[in-house]
Amino acid sequence: MKRIASLCLLFIVFMTACSNNAVLDQSAATAIVTAYLKLNPVYETGRLELGEIKFKSKNDKAELARYKELQDKGFVEMELQDQKKKFLSKDSSYVYLISLTDKSKPFVLKQEQNRATIKVIEYAPDEDRAVSLDKSSNKTAKVTVMLKKVKNAFTVFYKDKNTGSNFITKTYKLKYKKESGWAVTGE
Repeated sequence: MKRIASLCLLFIVFMTACSNNAVLDQSAATAIVTAYLKLNPVYETGRLELGEIKFKSKNDKAELARYKELQDKGFVEMELQDQKKKFLSKDSSYVYLISLTDKSKPFVLKQEQNRATIKVIEYAPDEDRAVSLDKSSNKTAKVTVMLKKVKNAFTVFYKDKNTGSNFITKTYKLKYKKESGWAVTGE
């Protein structure tokens, strides 16, 4: 019985592969683009200073608060190296030794001695919005998809260029090849 079932399954797979299945509908386009985005994620990056960093209590208050927020969430370690109070002044300076923790590894793209390039915003397909399919021929198509912003702990270092929206739109080119079917070939 198992042998007959496996032969039937093999026959169905063979017939599907041999047929000229250049049909592309909206749900298939969504699945293709979603699979492509899992392998090639879309994100925006920022820089995070590491090592010994000097903060002044007046001028760098917001920057210090960002680092402390990351420390509270467990993404960086901050060790106070030096603290100075200027004579007859309300301004103090702090020197912290800042390093990344293991929890931050998924967000780090490139790490140098005194800085790291990190993912500050990631984009994911918006499940609520349907993709726009523009099929120009039987073998090519364009799919426009809405990608929503997904925030992470490092978003506090994000300088938003597109403050008017919570999403972006991207258009992907799809091409049909008889051997492999529909695939994303570019943006």
